[in-house]
Amino acid sequence: MSTEPLADTVSADAADRHGHRFLLIGKKTIFSYHLGLYHVPIHAFQLITRFGLPDTLRERYLADLAAHENQQVYYSLFTEGHWPLSELVEGTRTSLEVELERVTVNSAGERTFTPILDAVDVTSRKEDVAHYRPLEPGSDYPDFVTELSFGQDDEVHLAHQLAGAPNWDEVITTVDPQGLRPGSATETVVLAVKDPHGAAPKSPLTPGTRYEGRTGDRAVSFTVGRQGWWNNTSLNKE
Repeated sequence: MSTEPLADTVSADAADRHGHRFLLIGKKTIFSYHLGLYHVPIHAFQLITRFGLPDTLRERYLADLAAHENQQVYYSLFTEGHWPLSELVEGTRTSLEVELERVTVNSAGERTFTPILDAVDVTSRKEDVAHYRPLEPGSDYPDFVTELSFGQDDEVHLAHQLAGAPNWDEVITTVDPQGLRPGSATETVVLAVKDPHGAAPKSPLTPGTRYEGRTGDRAVSFTVGRQGWWNNTSLNKE
C-alpha cells in the first residue's frame, strides 16, 4: 500500500462544509482519531476516543473496509459545526450526528471525502477518551520517532505523537505487537528510527517491517500493518 503524501484537495461537497472529522481505526473495537490542524485553533488538538456506533454504521464501515483492505482508503466521521473538542473530554457532549465518509486517494495524491452513509447519531462518554492534547507548533521535536499506542485486547494501533510543526500525522495498526499494552494512549519510542523533524514526504515506518522500541522501561516490538490515516499537508497549512 502506498504511503505517498496526500494533497489538500477534497471533493467539492467536502470543501464547502465546516465541522470536525474523526478517522475510524480498528475492526474489533473501533476508535475515532480526530483530524488535527496545527494552525486552526478549533482543530489544534490530537484526540483519540471511542464513540458508541449504531449497528448500521459499524456494519457499513467494516464491509467497505473489507472491500478496500489493500488500498489507500481511509474512513472518517464528519460532524457539522466547530464546537470545542473539550466537550467530549468534559462529558458535556454525549451525542453527535455524523456521516460516514470513504476517503480515497487518486494517482496524483488528491484526497476525496465521499459520504457513504446518511447521517446517524453516535454517543460519546468522557471515560472513552484515550488521549487529548493541544498541538504546540513551537514545541521541540523528539530525537526518535515517537508514537502513541492505543487499542483493546490484541488489536493495538500507533498514532504518531504530534510535537513541533511542520510534521506528519499517521495512524497504523500493528501486527504481532509484543509488550504494547492496549488502553489509554501511552508514549512509545521507536528505537533507531530518527525523527525527520519536519513534514516527512512518506512514513518513516515501512509496512511489513518489524521495529523495536520502548514504552517507559519496557521493551516493545511490532510489525507495521495497515495505515489508517496519513496527512502531511493540511495538518501544517497556515
